[in-house]
Amino acid sequence: MSEFTFITGGARSGKSSFAERLAAKDKRPVIYIATAQVWDKEMAIRVKKHQEQRPASWRLIEEPLNIRETLTLLKDEEVVILLDCVTLWLTNMLLAGQADQAEEAEQGSQIYNHIEPKILDIVKDVARLAQEIKPKVIFVSNEVGQGIVPENPLARAYRDLAGRSNQILARCAENVYMVIAGFPIDVKSSGEKLLASLLKE
Repeated sequence: MSEFTFITGGARSGKSSFAERLAAKDKRPVIYIATAQVWDKEMAIRVKKHQEQRPASWRLIEEPLNIRETLTLLKDEEVVILLDCVTLWLTNMLLAGQADQAEEAEQGSQIYNHIEPKILDIVKDVARLAQEIKPKVIFVSNEVGQGIVPENPLARAYRDLAGRSNQILARCAENVYMVIAGFPIDVKSSGEKLLASLLKE
């Protein structure tokens, strides 16, 4: 059974660096699953910076969509799997499932009624796989719902999808950390104690 660790945090919080340190500390080879797709120059620069800070010995798999299938292929390997990041993976699935012709006003309802349930089913499958497979698994995600309410339906639907997906993954993970200003906080152990105390009342 895998040791599944879920790491979340805001933009530039240090979550990726923390995840990479956790992976590097393990003695097993590391497989890095990159979900980013390079759409523009800014994204190309971000991807290059991430590549430069990773050890050259790490094996890279670029997979924007098929994470369930990728984990299945790696399920018996004696390795550490580091996926960065969940929210870009969700973005890719969301855009792949969205009809290009949809009007902006229809996007929110289309996502909530048709696309989101399918994506959440995939997230649940991936979360179960991350628990069950042989490799140690580390997922990095973003907390996208802590800022202002997005102004358009697509952005609001994405925010909600990311929040629900993070909850699914965190429930399945053995370890859950939130990184704030470079400092990781173990939220699962303290959160479980609080929830248990509330259920007793």
